[in-house]
Amino acid sequence: MKKIFYPAIFQRENDGRYFVFFPDIEGCNTQGEDINEAYEMAFDALGLMISYMGDNKISVPRPSKPEDIKLDENQSIVIIQFDMLEYLKKHESKAVKKTLSIPSWLNEAAMKQNINFSQVLQDALVNILNNTIHTQN
Repeated sequence: MKKIFYPAIFQRENDGRYFVFFPDIEGCNTQGEDINEAYEMAFDALGLMISYMGDNKISVPRPSKPEDIKLDENQSIVIIQFDMLEYLKKHESKAVKKTLSIPSWLNEAAMKQNINFSQVLQDALVNILNNTIHTQN
């Protein structure tokens, strides 16, 4: 999934905190003590909802155009940049065992160099995924 940009409504409360909700995703809301925390919480809330939708085969709604959103007093629009790969890196770091096969000569050469096979595979996969995502944009 490529990066998506969702408008969020940040509403400043009387006590200085921010209440945040997404007009396009019902039930996706959060809050923060200040604008920075509210942004981080909004990113996480959006990630949770998009993950839930994906897991349950619910289509993710298209983001509204910011100019089409009507605001009340004490509200402002903040665009949340969401990248599923970044979200998963932050929240889904549980290791999964994989079995693979390589030629014996390659195995011996790598072992002589004390190469960490898991790290090489992770690095290669991240590189391939990043290249795939960038070419789709």
